[in-house]
Amino acid sequence: MKFFKYGIILERLKEEDIELVRQWRNSDPVRLNMNYREIILPEQQQKWFRSIDNLQNNFLLIHYQGEKIGLLNDKNIDWDTRSSESGIFLGRTEYYNTFAPYLVSVAGIETTFFLLSWKRQFAHIMNSNTNAIKFNLQLGYRLCDGQEGAAHQKYEVTRESFEQKAGKIRKAVLALAGDDRRSKVLFEPQDYRSGLARRFEALLNEYRGIIEREETCEGVWYREIESDSMSK
Repeated sequence: MKFFKYGIILERLKEEDIELVRQWRNSDPVRLNMNYREIILPEQQQKWFRSIDNLQNNFLLIHYQGEKIGLLNDKNIDWDTRSSESGIFLGRTEYYNTFAPYLVSVAGIETTFFLLSWKRQFAHIMNSNTNAIKFNLQLGYRLCDGQEGAAHQKYEVTRESFEQKAGKIRKAVLALAGDDRRSKVLFEPQDYRSGLARRFEALLNEYRGIIEREETCEGVWYREIESDSMSK
């Protein structure tokens, strides 16, 4: 499965890429901002992948300008309440002080809330990670009740809070993206075998915009033709 928007490709994590993700995750710029800070061994990474390669988790490799640069996750998915926990890290430090994190985050949030009609996402952030807190507040996340004194704080974002807080960032993303502003989704054969594609297709059927469906040798494409968001 792959999501396309704003020059970003989000590809469901495959086993062939978990060693790259492990190297990123063990690097100091990533590891020291995580709740779990121990060095992860290859066998631990394999065990972790087996535990998340299911319908309750969607870990997505981030592609930007032809490079693999990080990981975006949507885990602990509750399909009934349409809620999940999101997280992101960039393994390529040269992209830290660029607009790439905003492109990735806005593409992911808009796809989740607008295209897939999700209700809310949560995030856990170390209270010492002030850059991440500031970044998420700009996107509409708010600190959940009772989290003020926690070391690993829980935040929440909804479509409404995202639209209220992220207007300037979204406009900047649109300006950078040019014509590449419509969402596209590719479901590959393995996504149908696992049942994942059917889950997402049920959400796409509720979309209030206009979507084109096409079957190809790669899989099944869904392309946004007319959006119900400000990106139209």
